[in-house]
Amino acid sequence: MKTRHPEKVNKPANPIKPKPSWIRSRLSNSQEFFLTKTIVNKHNLKTVCQEANCPNITDCWSKRHATFLIMGNICTRACAFCDVITGKPKILDPLEPFKIAKAIRKLNLRHAVITSVDRDDLKDGGANHFSNVITETKKENPNTTVEILTPDFLRKDESYKIVVNAKPDVFNHNIETVPSLYRKVRPGSRYFASIELLKNVKKIDKNIFTKSGLMVGLGENKDEIIQVMDDLRTAEVDFLTIGQYLQPSEKHHPLDRYYNPEEFEELKSIAISKGFLLVSSSPLTRSSYHADEDFEILQKERIKQTNAQSIS
Repeated sequence: MKTRHPEKVNKPANPIKPKPSWIRSRLSNSQEFFLTKTIVNKHNLKTVCQEANCPNITDCWSKRHATFLIMGNICTRACAFCDVITGKPKILDPLEPFKIAKAIRKLNLRHAVITSVDRDDLKDGGANHFSNVITETKKENPNTTVEILTPDFLRKDESYKIVVNAKPDVFNHNIETVPSLYRKVRPGSRYFASIELLKNVKKIDKNIFTKSGLMVGLGENKDEIIQVMDDLRTAEVDFLTIGQYLQPSEKHHPLDRYYNPEEFEELKSIAISKGFLLVSSSPLTRSSYHADEDFEILQKERIKQTNAQSIS
């Protein structure tokens, strides 16, 4: 049986604040949008674009960019910000790695983004499945770079090493919010476990770009945001995304406020001063939005950094 966040059923509704003028999604009737949709449906695949109601789906799918959601669309956790279904997941599809690889080839993606629901029911948290998807994707698409957005593999020993050893080009794990809000917003997760995961990935393979994302508007303050930036830099995270929290329904965590574009620019400037190779900060920034263009920038920034170090 699946349900949407059962722990919130008896809680009072949190009215959704009207969106400001700078947050607008648009519909599309472009051929590329429907081609992407056709390929996704034909291979019976899930995307986080659909399952999490991403506001950027029109823009991305019109460019044939889709973020694949592996291991089903039912999550074992019930984060208060997320619109993905919570419940008992189905068994893994052993053919999914092949389906993903073929869909990526048909979409002709130069950079593929793959994420998943939390699978606390699995002994390895889904690490072997992630590894298989990465391996098959690279085998079928040798010129395609692969970015993964993983769960925290909490209490799964060192399962994350299986994923790292599959050599993704970017290892992303979202910190999501500040420590003081974790108990309410991410009750099944642990802030410092996420920081440690990102730190350990970089320890194993410094050639893999690490990335993390932060939502604002949940009730945090500026000092807390800056502290998260410092913690992520201590873990040697390369790329930070900062986006506006958009409350999915009245049963989800209440939106505290909308940040304006100027505030996002200020946060970007602060983050850049901390030493991140790349920072994407705007109301509609999401982990996989413009991921292909961002990867190219990351590569160039690393080259600049390496050259500067060699000169000094």
